[in-house]
Amino acid sequence: MTACPLGLAGACYCANQINAFPPAPAAIATKTAVLLLAHGTPDNPDQIPEYLRYVTGGRPLPPQVVVEIRHRYSLIGFSPLACWTLLQADQLSQELKLPVFVGMRNWKPFIADAVKAIAAQKFERVIAICLAPQNSRTSVGLYRSAVTGTELTGNDDAHFELDFVDEWHDQPLLAKAFAENLRAGWAKANAEYGGTFSGTTSGTLSGTLSGTLPIIFTAHSVPARTITEGDPYEAQSKETAELVAKAAGLKDDAWTFAFQSQGMSGGQWIGPTVEETILGLKTKGHRGVFIHPVGFLCDHVEVLYDIDIFFKQFVEKQGMRLWRAESLNGSKMLTAALAELVRSRVAAGGAGQLGYGERS
Repeated sequence: MTACPLGLAGACYCANQINAFPPAPAAIATKTAVLLLAHGTPDNPDQIPEYLRYVTGGRPLPPQVVVEIRHRYSLIGFSPLACWTLLQADQLSQELKLPVFVGMRNWKPFIADAVKAIAAQKFERVIAICLAPQNSRTSVGLYRSAVTGTELTGNDDAHFELDFVDEWHDQPLLAKAFAENLRAGWAKANAEYGGTFSGTTSGTLSGTLSGTLPIIFTAHSVPARTITEGDPYEAQSKETAELVAKAAGLKDDAWTFAFQSQGMSGGQWIGPTVEETILGLKTKGHRGVFIHPVGFLCDHVEVLYDIDIFFKQFVEKQGMRLWRAESLNGSKMLTAALAELVRSRVAAGGAGQLGYGERS
């Protein structure tokens, strides 16, 4: 058994150590459940080939790509994405007093298994939230398809009304959660870098960030054709960054934005890349950068390898230094943001049923 990266030992939230589909407590008389959706991640490097088949829908990848991805996972040792997601589900369930299920698109616990567990418990309404706040057909669209494409057996009462949250990139508490981590990490990094900090790192988020260490907000890149065909992801990612900067009291010239983790399978992906942005800051005389991913909610390979290892090595080759904001992970403010999303949907009430029982 892999040691719990959260330090929870026997109470670990990792996918194969607790039930991701717990039955609703008998004391809770509810017909509504919540479903948190995430990408999924393998438990160890040996599972990479099987995992990648889920990611590509069975399409084979060049052998060198599989080897490289396996190497990256071996360097980080373990991806805690499932652990943090299940922890958030538990915190959200306690906050809402509602059952919260977890489904992953590309690994255990799979979305189809979560949907079947929900149907088996005869919930009438499910509020689904994708843990990718910015809407894109390459992420949120695929999660939606995974939910609605699950075949349910039995009679009609095994089906439920699906209330799917397509996007929540501008949720105020999400911006506040990111801003809290930004201020805490940036203040420490800037002190090491030699800049200045004015204001406070308290939850009031008063004051301004006025040091000289530049901040790069990042989100995962997507194929350029996705954006040219009308996908809102690029604009929403930048809007999230703007809201976080405002919540943190950043001056306009204190930050910039880049897309990270461009695909290895060819084709054009949106930028600017983080590497290009770092080089641009170097030409302006900066000796360090502070990276804050706002497209990811918790630690996983795109954070633990792409930022903590690859970008750090890239920066060091330029004679610079790199710092990073802590991921939200088990943030109670993130839990509050998710709870607010659910409460707003509950308050909105039901809607007419469409096929699978879907509304948005």
